[in-house]
Amino acid sequence: MNELPQVEIYTDGSCSPNPGPGGWAAVLRYKDKERELTGSERNTTNNRMELTAAVQALQSLTRSCRVIVYTDSEYLRRGITEWLPGWRRRNWRRKGGVLANIDLWQALDAALQEHELEWRWVRGHTGNVYNERVDQLAKKAILQR
Repeated sequence: MNELPQVEIYTDGSCSPNPGPGGWAAVLRYKDKERELTGSERNTTNNRMELTAAVQALQSLTRSCRVIVYTDSEYLRRGITEWLPGWRRRNWRRKGGVLANIDLWQALDAALQEHELEWRWVRGHTGNVYNERVDQLAKKAILQR
């Protein structure tokens, strides 16, 4: 039986001010290799950048993997682990009406179908090397706009 390769992904998004110019970043770790992904948008929100980082990272994988995603975003983690099943059942609507960032939630939902995922929350700005790295990369991406 072939085991899926395991990839660790650290993601972050940043916006300054919020809303305003934003950047996102992801670091993918597989065995002894690392890959950085970054991008930015002229007018966005922090939540959109958090989601974009996860979407872009998952879409960059070229085969099915066992993925551990690390994020300091409660919005992203809770959206995936708690709220997503209800949104699907309600045809992509919240109990209270319109779902914000529906395009990114749907893209993320599609991207995660190919993989076995585990979502781990990490407290931001507490010295986690990779969380600090993606934070700096996301902030740097804003400046490259």
